[in-house]
Amino acid sequence: MYDAAGGEDGLVRLAEAWHQRVLSDEVVGHAFSHGYHPDHTTRLAAYWAEALGGPPNYSVLGSDESYVVRLHSGKGPHDEMDRRAVDCFDDALVDVGLTPDEGVGRNLHDYFAWATNSGLTHYPESADDVPSGLALPHWSWDGLVTSSGQDEKR
Repeated sequence: MYDAAGGEDGLVRLAEAWHQRVLSDEVVGHAFSHGYHPDHTTRLAAYWAEALGGPPNYSVLGSDESYVVRLHSGKGPHDEMDRRAVDCFDDALVDVGLTPDEGVGRNLHDYFAWATNSGLTHYPESADDVPSGLALPHWSWDGLVTSSGQDEKR
């Protein structure tokens, strides 16, 4: 998936396009209204790259899945924000020349929708509820790769 998505350069372009889209969205943009890491898009691209079979640069930065989930936890349910974040992602796919309805674009859409609506929504009450040591999920052409190394069908 990593190579099909354009490798590091492709994922940085996608992260930049998505970030621009969400910053201008009146609902999703609220999540960034209190500031964000100055290297947000680079870090996001590294996270996606690792999840999609690329190099483990995100982990090398010293971050892990527990950190990511904590960032998104303790804010209560936010279904509309999640839906709009996926819509922004689909628009960002188009911005970088991919189609969210077919091929690699479809698989990237499926990954992003799964990530947005699964692990990031398990702890709406408190970030303190997020356990340490969560493994960064990996995604293949066939969906989520489980800890046994087998693809879990979408």
